[in-house]
Amino acid sequence: MDNRSPIDRDIALISRSDAVPTILEVVARTTGMRFTAVARVTDTQWTACAVYDRIEFGLKPGGELVLESTICNEIRGHHQPVLFGSASEHALFSNHPTPKLYGFESYISIPIFLSDESFFGTLCAIDPAPAKLDDPELLKTLQLFTQLIAAQYETEQRRDAAELALVDAQSTARLRDQFVAVLGHDLRNPVQSISMGADMLERDLPDGRERRVAKHIQRSCQRMSELINNVMDFARGRLGEGISVSLERSHDLAGDLEHVVSEIQRVHPDRKIEVTMSLDRTFRCDRRRIAQLLGNLLSNAITHGSDKAPVRVFMTSTESAFELAVENAGKPIEGDKIERFFQPFTRGTSASPRPGLGLGLYIAAEIAKAHGGTLQAASDASATRFAFHMPLDCDETSQPGLTSVGA
Repeated sequence: MDNRSPIDRDIALISRSDAVPTILEVVARTTGMRFTAVARVTDTQWTACAVYDRIEFGLKPGGELVLESTICNEIRGHHQPVLFGSASEHALFSNHPTPKLYGFESYISIPIFLSDESFFGTLCAIDPAPAKLDDPELLKTLQLFTQLIAAQYETEQRRDAAELALVDAQSTARLRDQFVAVLGHDLRNPVQSISMGADMLERDLPDGRERRVAKHIQRSCQRMSELINNVMDFARGRLGEGISVSLERSHDLAGDLEHVVSEIQRVHPDRKIEVTMSLDRTFRCDRRRIAQLLGNLLSNAITHGSDKAPVRVFMTSTESAFELAVENAGKPIEGDKIERFFQPFTRGTSASPRPGLGLGLYIAAEIAKAHGGTLQAASDASATRFAFHMPLDCDETSQPGLTSVGA
């Protein structure tokens, strides 16, 4: 927020321009007049914004003159330039009080207009000595200088507005992301309580309508947990913390990933999930995050894939890489839209009434990045496939093979 007065802002904008001091010096050298200035003239104030002073007039940027004592105030009314080389010999200004008050003989004041044709102020020059100002090209030159000053002022004004807007936007975004993070954290406990209650009801109730309702609550809680986790990870990333990972040896990673598949299968018993797994070595990773990546990819496939074909999961590890892929049948994604799926709040086309927040693939891509890997997408008429590839260091140790194929 800018708490400066309008006049102070105008002085700052003019003083920020590197061209204005040069213009004032060129005007002084061109006319032979030793005091030049850019003045902001309003209906209440005359204020110097920039000054070139070789006569020790004593006026500095921010300095004021009594508005009614200036010829610039008259120019504010009639919008015409005023130039004279000798006040004492001028038919009108020989009796004008202003030259006598300020002790000048030669005088220039050219109005400055902004692009919206509003009056900003004047380009002024004074000198106690007479000056030769009868060159017809001089007025044109000075008017060009006023146009350049106006353009410089408006350029700085636009930059100032853009910087203020950026600061406001950053502040708003940070507050929003903090709110989202706090909200997500506060939602976790009640969702977990509801989920635990639904689990107890499903175990204790006989088959029937009530048990189906309990299963529906479980599915809703699982979906809500996914949304909360994704929102909190997104908020952390936006707040500069990034996706955090805790790397350790991947003992029983296969069990973690199988658990993710079984949980999603339990929530979606009508969908078939086929798993091909071949993990024959351990490696450093964050098992919880890899499981979250798989969960996000599976949820995306369940939501957007065809329910007439199975969702297929492939997990393999070799000496050089760990790979995890999820593919589903369905309408192919156009090539120019695929990369956008890794941006936050991007949703795919789905007949599902609850397509989600559009954060799942973004979070999955961030998890892949945090592991030094990549998440890529490909789609054609046969399937849409999201594949996570993570290079492994050469010092990874092998373990007995874990190979399974099943649903």
